[in-house]
Amino acid sequence: MTSSHRPPQLVVETREIEHVDDLLAYASPDVPLAWLRRGDGIVGIGRVGGFDRGGATGAGTAGGPAAADAWRQLAATAEVVDPVRLPGTGLVAFGTLVFDERSAGTSRLVIPRAVVGRHRGRSWVTRIRPVAAEPADAPVRPAAYGPYWSATLGPGTLDPAGYQAAVRQAVDAILAGELEKVVLARDLVGTIPAGADLRRLARALADDYPDTWTFAVDGLIGASPETLVTASRGVVTARVLAGTIPRGTDAHGDAGASAALAHSAKDLDEHRYAVQSVLATLGPHVHHLRADPEPFTLKLPNLWHLATDVAGDLADHASALDLVAALHPTAAVAGTPRDAALDLIRRLEPFDRGRYAGPVGWIDGEGNGEWAIALRCAQIGPAVADLDTIPVVAHAGAGIVAQSNPEAELLETRVKFRPIVDALA
Repeated sequence: MTSSHRPPQLVVETREIEHVDDLLAYASPDVPLAWLRRGDGIVGIGRVGGFDRGGATGAGTAGGPAAADAWRQLAATAEVVDPVRLPGTGLVAFGTLVFDERSAGTSRLVIPRAVVGRHRGRSWVTRIRPVAAEPADAPVRPAAYGPYWSATLGPGTLDPAGYQAAVRQAVDAILAGELEKVVLARDLVGTIPAGADLRRLARALADDYPDTWTFAVDGLIGASPETLVTASRGVVTARVLAGTIPRGTDAHGDAGASAALAHSAKDLDEHRYAVQSVLATLGPHVHHLRADPEPFTLKLPNLWHLATDVAGDLADHASALDLVAALHPTAAVAGTPRDAALDLIRRLEPFDRGRYAGPVGWIDGEGNGEWAIALRCAQIGPAVADLDTIPVVAHAGAGIVAQSNPEAELLETRVKFRPIVDALA
C-alpha cells in the first residue's frame, strides 16, 4: 500500500520458502515475538519500528494518535511486495495492550525486521526495512533451544484469603445494585534464571494447549483460549468465553462437569453478560452479526468453558485495531456495566494488571489481524541489572455475580493458573 503524497517509510518483501517445521526456533531466546496455534502462525525477529503508548487503547499521555490511527498512517506509506497473500504476510506488527487506560504499563506495537510464518502447509519469510536501508542478504535461520529451566510462583499482593474477602465485597456491591458482574483477579509472583531461553515457556504452552493462541510479545507469554476479535478480508469473528468448571477426574466425572456447567444458572448469567457486551459493541461496525443461540461447552486440557462464537461482515473501514479498541474491555474480563466494573476492580485489586486481560495479537498493513485476550499468561521482566534472576508476575481471575461463592471463585482462579504455573515449572 503506497501513498501518492509521501514516499514509503518502510519497504516490505514477502517470499515463499521451504516448509518450516518449528516456527519458535526462529524467534529470539531473550525477547521472543510469536503468535501460534496448532503449529501455524508467525514469529518476529528483531525490531525495525513500532509504537509505545500509555493506556489500553494506545491513546498516549501526551495527546498522541491512537494505535489504530498511527498504524493506519504508517501502513499507508509502506511499499509492500507480497505475492504470497496469506494471513500474516506483508507488513505486520505484533501488539500487546494494557488492560486499564489508567495503568502505569505501556501498550506496544512491535514491527519486526523479519517475520517467518506458516499457514496450512505453506511457509514464508518477510523482511521489513526502512526505505533508506540496504536490503538484508543474510539468511534467516533457526537457533537451537537453550537448556531447560524452571520457576516457582508464590502468593502475590492479593493472597487467597484476601481474594475471598474481595469476592465478598464484590457480591455486596452487586446486591446493592452498583453493577451486575465484575471480574476479579489475583496475582502470583516469582523469578526465573537470568538468561533463560523464553522460547521454552512458549513451547511448553503450545505443546500442552495446541488449540489456544500461544503468544509472546514484549515479555508477555501465554496461551489464551479467548479470541477477542479476528478481522480477515471483511469477515469479523470473535469467541466469547465466560463460565468455567474444572475437568472431571475420569470420563464419567468429566461428562458430569460439562453438563453441570451447561445448566449452571450462575455461569449462564455470567456468560450472557459477556455475549451481550460483544454484540452491542460490534453492532455499529458489522453487518449480518450472528451468534450461537446457546453457548456450547469448550473443552480444554484442564477445564470446561461456556463459549459462544460471533461472526459478521465488516460494515465500515474499521481495522482489527479499531475493533480491539471498541471491544476492550469486554464483560468477560471486566464486567457489566463496564465503567462500574472498572471502578470496582480499581478499588478491590491492590495491583496494576498491566497487560493481563488486555488485547494481544497482530495486525497487517490492510487492517486484518488476530487478537486474543491475554489470559493464562505471565509477564517476564524487565530484567534488573546485576541480578541473576528475572521477575515474573501472573494473574488469574473469575467472574463474580450475585450468586458467587468466594471459595468456589478462588478454586476457579487456581484452575486458571494451572497452564502458566505448570509451564513455568
